[in-house]
Amino acid sequence: MNRNSQLRYPAVPLVVHDPYFSIWSFSDALNDDWAHHWTGSNISMVGMIRIDGRTFVWCGRPQFAPAMKQTSCRVLPTRTIYTFEESAVRLTVTFLTPALPHKPDVLSRPLTYLIFQVESLDGAAHECSVYFDCGGEPCVDQTSDQIVWGRFHHPEFELMSLASADQRPLRRSGDNLRIEWGRFFFGVPRKFRAETAIAENPSLRRPFAQNGTIASVPDDLDMPQTVKENWIAMAFALPLAVPANGHAEAWAVAAYDDVWSIEYLNRKLRAFWRESINGFEELLTRAAAEFNSLRADCEAYDQMLLADAEAAGGEAYADLCALAFRQAIGAHKLVADFDGTPLFFSKENFSNGCIATVDVTYPSAPLFLLTSPALLRGMLIPILDYAGSRRWKFPFAPHDLGTYPLANGQVYGGGERSELDQMPVEECGNMLLLASALVEFHNDLDFARRYHDTLKLWADYLLDKGYDPENQLCTDDFAGHLAHNTNLSLKAILALGSWALVERKLGNDAEAAKYRSAAAEAAKRWKQDAFDEAGCYRLAFDQPGSWSQKYNLVWDKLLGLNLFPGEIAETELAHYRRMQNRYGLPLDSRRSYTKLDWIVWSATLTGKRDDFDALVTPLRTWLNETPSRVPMTDWFETTDGRMVGFQARSVVGGLFIRLLDDPELRRKYLGLLRK
Repeated sequence: MNRNSQLRYPAVPLVVHDPYFSIWSFSDALNDDWAHHWTGSNISMVGMIRIDGRTFVWCGRPQFAPAMKQTSCRVLPTRTIYTFEESAVRLTVTFLTPALPHKPDVLSRPLTYLIFQVESLDGAAHECSVYFDCGGEPCVDQTSDQIVWGRFHHPEFELMSLASADQRPLRRSGDNLRIEWGRFFFGVPRKFRAETAIAENPSLRRPFAQNGTIASVPDDLDMPQTVKENWIAMAFALPLAVPANGHAEAWAVAAYDDVWSIEYLNRKLRAFWRESINGFEELLTRAAAEFNSLRADCEAYDQMLLADAEAAGGEAYADLCALAFRQAIGAHKLVADFDGTPLFFSKENFSNGCIATVDVTYPSAPLFLLTSPALLRGMLIPILDYAGSRRWKFPFAPHDLGTYPLANGQVYGGGERSELDQMPVEECGNMLLLASALVEFHNDLDFARRYHDTLKLWADYLLDKGYDPENQLCTDDFAGHLAHNTNLSLKAILALGSWALVERKLGNDAEAAKYRSAAAEAAKRWKQDAFDEAGCYRLAFDQPGSWSQKYNLVWDKLLGLNLFPGEIAETELAHYRRMQNRYGLPLDSRRSYTKLDWIVWSATLTGKRDDFDALVTPLRTWLNETPSRVPMTDWFETTDGRMVGFQARSVVGGLFIRLLDDPELRRKYLGLLRK
């Protein structure tokens, strides 16, 4: 897995858990610039190392010491690994986040391990110390907000904390917002005998740079202060005696206790980890006890997932999946409903801030269908329960549940009031396809029975309205309204076919035959009505000379519906390969921009490796060359690689559709859930 050490990521995940606790590097080297929240706001973390009396900076802007040479950066599904070299010493820093989808109680823990390993390169022993600090930016919305700080007793850890002075849990919602409640922690195991301090960051960084110690720095007690007033930070310094032939290692944790996570239909919900762990103190105790086992689990999982991705789609595809994994998970918050049911809420990062958006769940679903159907179920249940309430008066599926972190009712378009700017065919199709996939891949008949009436209502809506959609929005709403959308028509047809599968599994044979017959007849019409003389299938039924990616067609193959002849996918892929630009395939004939997730879906249509490689290889080039240094965007120009909009969104989970397409891999990852 060293092959991607030279890949220049647009942004690198460091501590990525949810839409609030999300820290990234936007630069080539970790010591080129400050770290950032995914929204772009600075987080002034600094890391240094003292080597035999000389100090170097490995994280953050060099201020009191020179930069250490970074030699590699590797992003793996659950780990980011940096290496640095200087003065005959190699420093390896690993940010390990145990985001294991098959272990939702572990995935939910808001804790990242910071692992420091120092190795001798010259066969001599070295006296080293590793320093790390962070200010209050992770626990406030603005640096003009006030913070307080302190220490907490824990039997395993030296524990320091920063927190907003004005705790405002779940008071506001929006897109470009950061958390303003809870506590941000650094914890260092007592066995490592670290020096720790909480003070103005220059008074921490300067003495370490000069003398390799912060032992004499007293904790500042003048609080509250605004974050930017004196830049109070919490810091630790870990002594590491490096043997002549070997290495020394120590670790710490960065963690966040938000106490309250999501408001759902006016009920405040807590993070899912609290279902199995009695409070934050016990969480830390578990973190210490399980460090070695979780580290081994993550290393094995990373190796397995990337080996499977490379075998399925090549090195370029594996690189994309590695970067997409934590981003897709970290754009969600996993909480427990009052009865303990896991609910998994997405945020439309830098899209509109909506929570639980159905047409964001849809593209992200392949990762979760493959690795953890409970997480996908946790995305669908809130929508289905809301749609089954008296508040939702329409015969089609909702678009969203509000604006993050308040899931109290739809806000998009006409909200609960009118059909204005709704996405009726889009969202009905999305919900039916995903619910059907849960039943087909995971035999979740209890889920199908519980929500049968609501899902059937939406299937009947598509029977009436789905084949030739009216002038309405689809998931690509940035492109505007479009009537007679052939790709949206595809979604409706396939959704009806998938619902027939569910009805048959539930023993409703007559209903199954009805929906299957309707889908089959519509598919025959579609092949004729959508075909264009240019040798492709149109963007809209009434627009000759147009074309679009038919990414929705992938479900015909995934679910084994066989509604459309294989020649349609073959024809489309031949056309797509002719229409590509340097950085990929445009979304359709209207513009040169594209969507990252849909390209990978389109690349999967024929099942042929050369078709897949042809469409995915330019994406690896884009990843390496895009001038937009942000957590991976999914909407960019295929001509110059620049982001058009969106960043850090969950939809990159859709890149895992190639793996989901393999029945053997589906069985393999399902097997992990049973262990």
